Amino acid sequence: MYSNPTIRPLVRDDFSSWDSLWQDYLRFYRADLSDEITRHTFDRLVDQTNGLVGLVAQAEQGLVGLAHLVFHASTWSSAISCYLEDLFVSPGARGTPVANALFAATYEEADRRGATRTYWQTQQYNSPARSLYDQVGHLTSFIVYQR
Repeated sequence: MYSNPTIRPLVRDDFSSWDSLWQDYLRFYRADLSDEITRHTFDRLVDQTNGLVGLVAQAEQGLVGLAHLVFHASTWSSAISCYLEDLFVSPGARGTPVANALFAATYEEADRRGATRTYWQTQQYNSPARSLYDQVGHLTSFIVYQR
């Protein structure tokens, strides 16, 4: 059922299905964004503007996952970096190959664009995701602050 998801770029016709995943993702992180910001985010991901790229996982039942990438310059390298800002897999598809496929596609896109660093962050309490992240990346010693 989820054993061989297709990972592809986000397209305009995906809005309704993507928005359903997006709203579930926002609820998980207890975030509330306006419809205007959601639409603006979607448009930039589809148009791939400002370094943003949207990827989705397509299964028989429809979209079951998303990955939003941000490509940016770095002061520590002449190459660009890839920030995996958002990653979400629908509850029914967790524990299946969907998340690994999204990571593989993220790494492929980063390599294709010449990014020498791919990184992401998560909440400390997100234990299920962190067990996957320990397999596909390595934990750093950085602590995130924000204004």
